[in-house]
Amino acid sequence: MADTLPYGSWPSPITPESVAQSSPRIDGARLVGDEVWWGESVPAEAGRVAVKRRRVDGTVETVLPAPANARSAVHEYGGGAWTASDDGELFYVEKTDQRVYALRPGGTARPLTPADEAVRHGGLGFEHGVLLAVRETHGSDRVPARAIVRIAVDGEGAGEVLAAGSDFLAQPALSPDGRRLAWVAWNHPDMPWDATIIRVADLDTGTVRDIAGGANRAPLQPVWIGDDELLYADDPDGRWNLFRHPLDGDAQAVAPADADTGGGLWVLGTRWFGVTDDGRIVAVRTDGGDEVVEIAPSGVRPLEVPAVAGAAVDDARGTRVLVSGADAGGRSGLWLVDLAAGSVDLVTGGAGSWGDEWMPTARALETEGPHGTVHAFAYAPTNPQVTAPDDERPPYVVLVHGGPTSHVGPAPSAKTAFFTSRGIGVLDVNYGGSTGYGRAYRDRLKGQWGVVDVDDVAAAASALADAGLADPDRLAIAGGSAGGWTVLAAVTNTDVFSAGISRYGVGDARALAEDTHDFEARYLDGLIGALPDSENVYIERSPLTHPERFRVPLLILQGSEDRVVPPSQAEAIRDALAAHGVPHAYVLYEGEGHGFRRAETVIDSLERELGFLGAVFGFETPGVPVLDLG
Repeated sequence: MADTLPYGSWPSPITPESVAQSSPRIDGARLVGDEVWWGESVPAEAGRVAVKRRRVDGTVETVLPAPANARSAVHEYGGGAWTASDDGELFYVEKTDQRVYALRPGGTARPLTPADEAVRHGGLGFEHGVLLAVRETHGSDRVPARAIVRIAVDGEGAGEVLAAGSDFLAQPALSPDGRRLAWVAWNHPDMPWDATIIRVADLDTGTVRDIAGGANRAPLQPVWIGDDELLYADDPDGRWNLFRHPLDGDAQAVAPADADTGGGLWVLGTRWFGVTDDGRIVAVRTDGGDEVVEIAPSGVRPLEVPAVAGAAVDDARGTRVLVSGADAGGRSGLWLVDLAAGSVDLVTGGAGSWGDEWMPTARALETEGPHGTVHAFAYAPTNPQVTAPDDERPPYVVLVHGGPTSHVGPAPSAKTAFFTSRGIGVLDVNYGGSTGYGRAYRDRLKGQWGVVDVDDVAAAASALADAGLADPDRLAIAGGSAGGWTVLAAVTNTDVFSAGISRYGVGDARALAEDTHDFEARYLDGLIGALPDSENVYIERSPLTHPERFRVPLLILQGSEDRVVPPSQAEAIRDALAAHGVPHAYVLYEGEGHGFRRAETVIDSLERELGFLGAVFGFETPGVPVLDLG
């Protein structure tokens, strides 16, 4: 018989340690002959990214052993930090020096690019015998020089520049005959989900032509489907769909749908579709959740790939395709799809050390807010061994994703289950500005950051409470980076939330505009307005402008090496809370950057978040001390 215990105090097998060691994050994958190679984060090894392979006999080996770390710093967010040749040579960007190295399994790494502290590499791709990379060179200007380069694999050199001439370049693709290069380009102040261009260069003549893009168009991921024809994603009608474009003709839509095959190009290695050798397309379609489909001359059919969130089509060779993502149970995984055999094989991933009965189920929630429909996923408290008193409603943590141009799907994370198994509900909100619902929904945040996001999360939380599913007096809000900004703005501008948890959150928009890195240096032009003309708006919207409005307890978590939102922002918030006598706690994690990767950090931050909620909402937290608030 189930025990009856107050919400928040339920015992759970999902410990902070098990969350830290739960399904690792997949960081790219590639078919190498008959083997499957993939990148995988290792929290127990300071969050480094290893490269592993599954051999034909099913055994798994580490190709890139410790202490090597395949991490790019291009655009600060990196991506595309490794690739491999068809005959099994690994090429990777080493985090510590941002040089490109080559490594045969079991051998010794050799550098392919010279040592230069000003130079970073990312977006690696090995196509038709050529190693391509995006190179970023930092100098005296705030905007680094960026180029697409061809790196020699038989020696050491800086690389031959194949394309340049714009502030940002991404997703280089070489035609099968080696004569042409396609890539995505954009310039300040646009972000890659606002306005991009797909360009094609004739490598023999040096001529460059624009193939797609422009104002209010954001084409992505050019893929050659012949020497003279491209396939790419574009959004002329407000949804990213696929287009075929012969270089001597016009673009034609391919199986358009009211869903997105595309998203925010935050990292260089992201891919939303792949093409098999017989011309079939495997693509991710996102409308709230993700669906993986096959597009063939015979029509469109869904594939039995479990990924419903964060899905990516990492590689396609022959009739085989690699798809990564998270399933409805929150398990991260990598699947090998063989279209000819009709099979879907789990390569790596799976459940944590607890059973599926501990994982909550996503409930799609739509509610009307001041600016239109708001989308969210609710996860009710879930514990097979405990029930709550009939007269009690659960506390909830409202999660605000970062970006803010990002997206969450209907897949509970291990962290979500950590809370729900203890009797604390979780509401994941895709506020206006999120991807996954089309351009109009993304554009809702234009000029309205700090207004629309705050109104939307407040509306979603209030709707949950009004439906009797959450305790209106025990609603907390939590988020990191841009989500942290929304946390701080929500607790200072609404009375919906009784507590807030900010991880490396933005408190001063002007300071962010001055201090942040180049990739986001003009991001706020679209989210708030261009400086100096909009300075008064920056001042008014910034939570630190109104320290007297801080009135609910706050937990502030920060990494010491964060270059996106530096510790000075968190320390200013801490000082404001102390000056106004608001209960709070501040934790600085040495060696962490923008996002926590180390196992010990994940463990400590989870314990502190749970202890904080227990202290604020008045419930016991078995195994975790209630957090002392200053």
